[in-house]
Amino acid sequence: MRKTSLLERIRLLGRSGLDVLEALGRSTLFLGHAMLGRRVPGGMGQLLVKQLYSVGVLSLAIIVVSGIFIGMVLALQGYNILKDYGSEQAVGQMVALTLLRELGPVVTGLLFAGRAGSALTAEIGNMKSTEQLSSLEMIGVDPLRYVIAPRLWAGFISMPLLAAIFSVVGIWGGAAVAIDWLGVYEGSFWSNMQNSVQFGEDVLNGVIKSVVFAFVVTWIAVFQGYDCEPTSEGISRATTRTVVYASLAVLGLDFILTALMFGDF
Repeated sequence: MRKTSLLERIRLLGRSGLDVLEALGRSTLFLGHAMLGRRVPGGMGQLLVKQLYSVGVLSLAIIVVSGIFIGMVLALQGYNILKDYGSEQAVGQMVALTLLRELGPVVTGLLFAGRAGSALTAEIGNMKSTEQLSSLEMIGVDPLRYVIAPRLWAGFISMPLLAAIFSVVGIWGGAAVAIDWLGVYEGSFWSNMQNSVQFGEDVLNGVIKSVVFAFVVTWIAVFQGYDCEPTSEGISRATTRTVVYASLAVLGLDFILTALMFGDF
């Protein structure tokens, strides 16, 4: 009996692994077709601009508000910690490095997955359920190039810019709290930040993280929408999977990239 149960668990584990590999293969072929398939008649310019507004501009409010509050919290927490060591004037350095290296790309990726990623999945899933994608195929238009590719590029372009905005407004939010509330000398705040932040080590690595997160989150979102069951329940499950998978991917990739960038090997 125990032997049968063990074999059944091994079989289920193997099946799960094969399902993951199959999904990865299908999503890779899907991505290649969307990016390299035949061109859309009339070009993709207007479609891309529309998606940049939908994916990027409409996400700006939550990014700015979240960035300000996180910067303010970082300044408060950092000041209280550094004060115990007599280094409270270095709070600007701590806020800037934390945002540029870590929280800027990561929190933006999580917010982007929750707001824009779920919207992309729901939109594409709805187009599938109402047979709009099938209608495009019937008139000779490739839905992967007409529907998916503009959304992929819009996410890929928008999220790194949103991450940069998040970091900038977060630094300003931290500066407002540290200087105007906690009494940190303004010159010390900005000079410590400028002396500690290195473009190649801090800013560029944060940009690399945000680009990787943008690619993965958008890829997951559009694939889940395109691959979902064409029902309201299927769209709902796909939207949930997008947020869960994209969030886990951001956090997992953040560890890998941080280890490669800042780990001592």
